[in-house]
Amino acid sequence: MPLVQASNTLTNFGGTSSFTSLIGALIADSFAGRFWTITGGSIIYEMGLVAITLSAVLPGLRPPPCPTQKNCREASGLQLGVLYISLLLSSLGSGGIRPCVVAFAADQIDMRKATVANRKWNFFNWYYFCMGIATLTALTVVVYIQDNVGWGLGFGIPAIGMVMSVLAFVFGSPLYVKLKPGGSPLTRLTQVIVAAFKKRKAIVPEDPRLLYRNKELDSVISVHGTLVHTNQFKWLDKAATVTEGETTNSSPPNLWRLATVHRVEELKSIIRMLPIWAAGILLVTASSHQHSFTIQQARTMNTHLTHSFKIPPASLSIFGILTMLIGLALYERIFVPIARRFTGNPAGISCLQRMGVGFAINILATIVSSFVEIKRKKVAANHHLLDDPKAIIPISVFWLVPQYCLHGVAEVFMSVGHLEFLYDQSPESMRSTAVALYWIAISMGNYIGTLVVTLVHKYTGSKNNWLPDRNLNRGRLEYYYWLVSGIQVINLVYYVICAWFYTYKPLEEVCEDDKDEDKKIEDGEIPYKRLNDAIGDGNGDIELVRNATV
Repeated sequence: MPLVQASNTLTNFGGTSSFTSLIGALIADSFAGRFWTITGGSIIYEMGLVAITLSAVLPGLRPPPCPTQKNCREASGLQLGVLYISLLLSSLGSGGIRPCVVAFAADQIDMRKATVANRKWNFFNWYYFCMGIATLTALTVVVYIQDNVGWGLGFGIPAIGMVMSVLAFVFGSPLYVKLKPGGSPLTRLTQVIVAAFKKRKAIVPEDPRLLYRNKELDSVISVHGTLVHTNQFKWLDKAATVTEGETTNSSPPNLWRLATVHRVEELKSIIRMLPIWAAGILLVTASSHQHSFTIQQARTMNTHLTHSFKIPPASLSIFGILTMLIGLALYERIFVPIARRFTGNPAGISCLQRMGVGFAINILATIVSSFVEIKRKKVAANHHLLDDPKAIIPISVFWLVPQYCLHGVAEVFMSVGHLEFLYDQSPESMRSTAVALYWIAISMGNYIGTLVVTLVHKYTGSKNNWLPDRNLNRGRLEYYYWLVSGIQVINLVYYVICAWFYTYKPLEEVCEDDKDEDKKIEDGEIPYKRLNDAIGDGNGDIELVRNATV
């Protein structure tokens, strides 16, 4: 494929894989549960691996090689169809795996606040560390086989490995803690909005204890305790306001007219998270195509590590992964203990501070990328190689290593911090969906990145195009890097403003008894208590509590 088309295909595939995470998360949180969603997603993913392996093995399913990169025969419709079907299956399968693995793993350990604060290790650091080890293996062993042995074996090994992985996961089923799904989170959020709108004329009581609570109703979605009432977005509290007609009704409450405080707070938590979550979208936009372009740069540079061994261009990412792995270890063992002395925070710094540092480092990485590209083209010009896209420019590929290392450090702060923030600040019944938001940000960032690259390619002219199809030496890739650096600076300013005004989700309140509920207040008994008693006892002859009716 031409450069821009190939880069867009890869980016769109990554974006689709991330977008399907929301579908998988909703299925898991609504009715299937995380275990079966992971299992089903893994099987679909395996089908995609088998399809792409066949496309690499069977000559009729791929175009002939084109070593000269001139007058290349592009793939036919059938060949592209097989490729896209395999990518689609992989995307659908990963949608069932990605959002559920983190939450399902966390289900197996104690993630209560007090326990996490006293723990000497961070679950998300270790999760990301394991993911880094897997990626490192892919970028070294698998890529080396693909480049030096063949694509059939290079895809076949992951396909076989995935089969073994699925079998091991399923056979371990009796050992797992499997939480019951709490019903569709989107339905619950919609019910709160509809109930608040229907009661828009209701007067919210000044005492939050007058708002409706029902432990039994919320038991499935509040295993570790109910959310504490907050004073933000008080208009939504109307959904939990008990009116006169509802007090006298002995039937179960209509959740489209009356929501519990816990459900209202679930919606508030999501609303608070969204501005911070959105900041991650433009970060992905800025970096979505950098990997593809860096590989193109590496193919024109001296990749010799020794006289006989060359580094595959696609394996350059190992430097970013290695930096990330080393950085996670140093962060856990050195940075956190030192930072804890100054901040008093058991985690060293907060999730928001961690993300902010990652944003800043990523800007630096992009600026470094632009200077490396200027250096590469300067060497090419000095050796009169600008018009030869296949020429190897006498400049070491290791000039690209610093930007990879900076991206690795940025991941230690931004990616892990973002994932931890979404998990920690989301309601417990929506954690698969919250983790899916992490992947949705990546998806949207990839799609916007594709749009930016397409527009840059279209409107920067044919003579001095920033991103030419075949000859990168005559392009202006450094201009593109400066553009995305500017986007990231604006995004960082936006993020700092959002983080400054962000209010952390209040700690979950685990109630072991009903002492607080049994206390009297000046007007008499708490109305939601009497409502629950009426429903449970079937006794409609109870005292009314006056409130404005809708």
